[in-house]
Amino acid sequence: MKRPFSRRIDFKELDDRDLVALAKEDKAAFGELYERYLPKIYSYVYYRTGNVHDAEDLTAKVFFRALSHISDYVEKGVPFQAWLYRIAHNLVANWHRDQSRRKIIALDEYVVHSLKSEAPDRLAEELEERHQLLEAVRRLPEDRQQLLLLKFVERMSNGEIGVIMGRTEGAIKSLYHRTLLALRDEMGVIQKGELKRRLGGEEG
Repeated sequence: MKRPFSRRIDFKELDDRDLVALAKEDKAAFGELYERYLPKIYSYVYYRTGNVHDAEDLTAKVFFRALSHISDYVEKGVPFQAWLYRIAHNLVANWHRDQSRRKIIALDEYVVHSLKSEAPDRLAEELEERHQLLEAVRRLPEDRQQLLLLKFVERMSNGEIGVIMGRTEGAIKSLYHRTLLALRDEMGVIQKGELKRRLGGEEG
């Protein structure tokens, strides 16, 4: 029987399970895992921190930690990708605690525009709505911000999100619906506050 981990095999041809097994002995194999998941992990960390410098620093730490503990990794139903996201989540959570502040998840333009009309004559109104949406997202609990990030930015399914967040697919679906309702309510509160501010300004 041909060994699956022959050095003649291109690392890119291996699935994650085989590549991880090989990476426990061969750093070059881990290099392929790094290349495979660097863009996703960096994107995740960037949207959770909001700036390039910290995102680059934390992303490097994610892979350093993964490399340091790769020998201890056992799949047990949790894919390697989810394991990386969990490491990233923990590092970002620690970063937020160290910073003693909450950062907004800066949802990208594509996500924002997918939630509303893109008619050209609504440009000014859309910019205001975008600001209000981001403000509403900022007010949500950490787990709901994470859910929105994985759902809209990382484009993950409920099942994939469940693995990363340690919840069942059904629980994620329920949380998603509750999050959308909460986001709608927050938008209402923000818009009412804006209306009162404008009316107050006009009266003054």
